[in-house]
Amino acid sequence: MAAVTIRQLLDSGVHFGHQTRRWNPKVRRFILTERSGIHIIDLQQSLAYIDQAYAFLKDTVAKGGTVLFVGTKKQAQEAVSEQALRVGQPYVNERWLGGLLTNFQTVSKRLGRMKELEEVDYEDTTQGYTKKELLMKKRELTKLQKSLGGIRTLTKAPDAIWVIDPLREHLAIDEAKKLRIPIVGILDSNADPDDFHYPIPGNDDAIRSVALLTKLMADAVAEGLIERHQKPEAEGNVSAVEPLAEWERELLEQSGEPAADAAPVAATDEKPAAKKAPAKKATADKVEPVKKAPAKKAAPAKDDAAAKKEPAKKPAAKKPAAEADKKPAAKKAPAKKPAEKKPAAKKAPAAKTEKK
Repeated sequence: MAAVTIRQLLDSGVHFGHQTRRWNPKVRRFILTERSGIHIIDLQQSLAYIDQAYAFLKDTVAKGGTVLFVGTKKQAQEAVSEQALRVGQPYVNERWLGGLLTNFQTVSKRLGRMKELEEVDYEDTTQGYTKKELLMKKRELTKLQKSLGGIRTLTKAPDAIWVIDPLREHLAIDEAKKLRIPIVGILDSNADPDDFHYPIPGNDDAIRSVALLTKLMADAVAEGLIERHQKPEAEGNVSAVEPLAEWERELLEQSGEPAADAAPVAATDEKPAAKKAPAKKATADKVEPVKKAPAKKAAPAKDDAAAKKEPAKKPAAKKPAAEADKKPAAKKAPAKKPAEKKPAAKKAPAAKTEKK
């Protein structure tokens, strides 16, 4: 089911048709009422047809098909290029070249010419080209990129076409009918429903309406790509084996549904996480011996310090020798003292004799 509501369709102006005098009577069954001379489209039917087109494009892309987005009017150019690039599909948002589908061999030659011109360095004049020749080649490249730049990845006729404003894109519709290519598009009140295989009643003139419906079809293509890569390889799905492009990976990441080759990546991401647990245990086991090791090394460290202190005390043992040398000097002092006392003892009797 398409992820859209009637409220979103109303806000985008999908229900507005053309003036009553410009209508196509074949669209009578899709018109709800008339208001101020403008037809109002029945959004209940639009919602049902959106679901049908959504399912068709999803299945087409899931089976390996491509969808060509076509919208050359100003209101649709930006939306077509943006949504087609988002899902990696070809698009035409400039003038439709006659024979783009029916004469694809000639168009493929012009695509090859465009790729050749893209490899030329237009700032280097030493390649054998004059400045005038380089200027002419650059103009040719700009013209080819403008008309064929959107279909550069197209290698064969598309499997489906998304068309905006069938009256303006009548050449594309005629070529698709000749090649029996299914056509999905916006059916306004002035269009012919017989031109579409999967019409979507709505407004093809408002920018918001065109952008909303084109985004819905691009979402269908994105879901088809996701489903394609989720198929097992046993079914012969070659795209499941090939690596995903960058835009496909972005789609898978946004949708939150991993692809077939994204699963082994997730598995590889989980395995290192499981290995990290034993790594933490190993570190935890290593922490204890690391703490004990310094404790054991502390004893020899003290022994070394004691051993170092012992030789430091040995010179202290030599100090007594120095003291022994000094002690005789101290003993000499008392030897001098008796010498001092003797004259004092002799003087005392001398004084007594004088008094006598």
